[in-house]
Amino acid sequence: MKNLIKIMIADDHLMVREGIKQLLELDGDISVVAEADNGVQCLDMIKSEQTDVLLLDINMPNMNGLQVLKYLKKKKSKVKVCILTIHNEIDYLAQAIDIGVDGYVLKDSESAVLKKAIYDIYNGESYIQPELTPLLNEYLGERRISGNKSEDVLTKREIEVLKLLAEGLFNKEIAYMLSISEKTVKNHVSNIFKKINVSDRTQAAVYAIRNNIVEIY
Repeated sequence: MKNLIKIMIADDHLMVREGIKQLLELDGDISVVAEADNGVQCLDMIKSEQTDVLLLDINMPNMNGLQVLKYLKKKKSKVKVCILTIHNEIDYLAQAIDIGVDGYVLKDSESAVLKKAIYDIYNGESYIQPELTPLLNEYLGERRISGNKSEDVLTKREIEVLKLLAEGLFNKEIAYMLSISEKTVKNHVSNIFKKINVSDRTQAAVYAIRNNIVEIY
């Protein structure tokens, strides 16, 4: 029997929460265990609820979503966080990534997109809605760090792993591409995170773009 993915929805609009809950619970593998209508309530409920993934709106009273995210990351919470918002502006996305968000999805997305984000995040991956990639790349292109020799920080193999990671490949896929074991890939990813001082795959991908390790399309 598959484990239910336990979700908390933090959004100050009741109808939005109800709509999301109905969509997510249709297939029977996701359960909405808690709902909050402001940031403070969200943090209070997370302490008592067993939540796997938090769907977090940005615009909320009593602490906005980014403030909640920053608090959770500071406290090293194990709850995965996916921003679910109307904001497709790069400033919000960049702030969320810098803080350490696990996923970022727009509210007008299809339910399949939101579910994929939840599954990926639950399984330890990051998810940024593909439609936002051009905006992110444009933003990063303006902030590229020139002259930074990443080869002085990372080994040749780690750079190969980072390139594939930045292209969105999972560990299993990277292992296949490089003809190494998945365990070896996990070790490389862990070492990469430590060396470049990031905490997740999205931040690592951002680092790769900023430092010209991968091309911006």
